[in-house]
Order: sequence, then structure tokens, then C-alpha cells
Amino acid sequence: MHAEHRHQAILRRLREEGSLRVSDFAAELGVSPVTIRRDVEVLADRGLVARVHGGAMLPETWAETAPADADPAAPARGRERVIGLIVPSADYYYPEVIKGAREAAAARNARLVLDISGYDADEERAQVERMVGDGVDGLLVVPTGPRGWYEHLPVPVVIVERRPESDEMAGIDHVVSDHVHGARLAVRHLAEAGRTRLALLVRGTSPTAQWIIEGFEAGVRAAGLEAPLPASVLDTGDAGPGSPEYDDPVEELLDAVAAGRVDAVIAHPDNHALALLRRLRARSVQVPGDVAIVAYDDEVAGLADIPLSAIAPAKHEVGASAVELLVRRIEQPDAPRHRLFVLPRLRVRSSSGG
Repeated sequence: MHAEHRHQAILRRLREEGSLRVSDFAAELGVSPVTIRRDVEVLADRGLVARVHGGAMLPETWAETAPADADPAAPARGRERVIGLIVPSADYYYPEVIKGAREAAAARNARLVLDISGYDADEERAQVERMVGDGVDGLLVVPTGPRGWYEHLPVPVVIVERRPESDEMAGIDHVVSDHVHGARLAVRHLAEAGRTRLALLVRGTSPTAQWIIEGFEAGVRAAGLEAPLPASVLDTGDAGPGSPEYDDPVEELLDAVAAGRVDAVIAHPDNHALALLRRLRARSVQVPGDVAIVAYDDEVAGLADIPLSAIAPAKHEVGASAVELLVRRIEQPDAPRHRLFVLPRLRVRSSSGG
């Protein structure tokens, strides 16, 4: 169907029913939601329709339902701006990212629409396509799978909490916590406290693990410390207590602490740090006397019976900064691209002598 014919079909449907939903109308015409969304944008630019989230209305119909104080000069003919946010989880790490994004969006008179991918790349892609079809103005995404295809979406995208995969992604803005800096900060704190035999216990399957390892190793070199173990980085993989993948490196670490070969541990994530604390105390190892602990993430570290010092990524600021960058991209499509690194902070508590 020719574009002009689709435009006439859209206007005819709006005159008949007052509104339409992009995804439903696209299925009815046998075209993609992106095609109908672009048609609606063209008609909105001509003043013939009012865009609403996921669809369109006649301007007079929108005026009857819009808030009395709505600004007719606001983006897209008075329609509130809608920002999509897709995160892999909503129960660890990301709640503060979501909160920061929501507050920043509200301050910009925008509405945040959230979806959870569950670390499923196919589900993530389906969610992106659904949001684009529903008419979001831009997307914030914490990707699970490949990211190159994001450059070809018809709406602006900001990648959150994932470093650029390559220079080929120069066309996408990024906002990410600087975990290399965070790990170096932990090492420096422990070295300044007189600890000289450091080990890192890390969940190697985490997307941030490689940066934490890089920062740990760089921090150890900068402080002139010697490796207390054949491998000072102990990887628990994606397993939990009770499995050899988890228990073997933890037992190696516990033995090294008991023998005095390790006097400080950086543990990622928080729940692994708490589990380590329990096992150390079961062996009558004194914290921080015999060994200091710094957790990484600071989700629950402060709630331990010996409150754990922790590296705290500025998650709220990451979410807020991502929204600000996305709104800027929406308003200024040709502005220079940004890769924004937000520095984590160290929160010193009892476990490292604070």
C-alpha cells in the first residue's frame, strides 16, 4: 500500500473511532508497526493527528482528554514524551538505576515505560521491537545479547551499564559505571590500611567481572603488592554454595586466609561477600583483625552483622544520566556522541577497619 493511501486510512479510522493503536492498525494493514509509526509522525507534523503513546488521536479528540494545563507547544503536538527502559533484572542492582531514570524522566515531563528481559537476548529484542512499534521516543537498554543492531533502530538509543563492544558502535551513546576505577579504589583503600596480601573473589560470568578484574590487577601493580596466591583472582563462575565451581575457590581462599597468606579480600557481588563472612567466622577467623573484606555493589553489604565496606556504583546517577543523554539525543540528533563513565564510591565500614 502506498504511503498516501495509508495516511488516508489512518485519518479515516481516526474520524470513525477517534483513536487507533499503532500495533493493531499495522497488523490490520499487513505492514510493520514502524511503518505506521512513521506515517503517524508525518501526519502529526502536518497537524492532522496528535501522537499518543502507542498510537494516534485526532487533535480535537486529544484536546478534549488532555490535562487542562497541557502545553500545546510540547514535543509531538502536546503529547508527553515516552522513554522505554529495558533492564535484565529488577531485584538486584537495577532498582536504583530504574529509580534514577524515573525521577529524571519525570523532571523532563516524560513518562518511563519499563520492561524486564530476564537476561534473555531474544526476549530483549522482542521488547525493543514492541516498544518501538508502540511509539516510544527513545530507548534506554541494558543489553544481554549483541548490540550492533541497535544502531539501526528508528529511535535514539542509549546503552546503559555495558561498555562499548567496539569502535563500530560509535553511533550509540553509552552511560556506564567505571568498575575498573571501583576495583582500583578498593585496592588502594586496603593498601593504605596496611594490607599487603590481597585476593579477589569474583563471579566471572557477570558482565562487570572483567572490568573488576582489570581494576584489581592494575591496583595491585600500582600499589607494588605481591600476589599471595598462585592465582589471586578466584572465580566462582555462575554457581552458588554447595557446588564445586563455587566451593572449590572459596575453600582455597579460606585456607589461604587461615594460613596467613591472604589478609584482605575484595568480594563480588555482595551476597558472595556475606557468604564469605559467614564461612570465615565459622573458622574463627577475625574480621577485620585477621582479614579485611570489601564487598562490591553495596546492595546489602551494610546489613551484615559485621557491616561490610563496599564499592558502591552510583546506580541512581547512572539512570538519571542516561535519561538526560537520551533526551538530549532526541532533541539534538546530530549532537556529538557520548561515552559517559560514572565513578563508583567507597563506603568504609567495620570489615576493613573503618
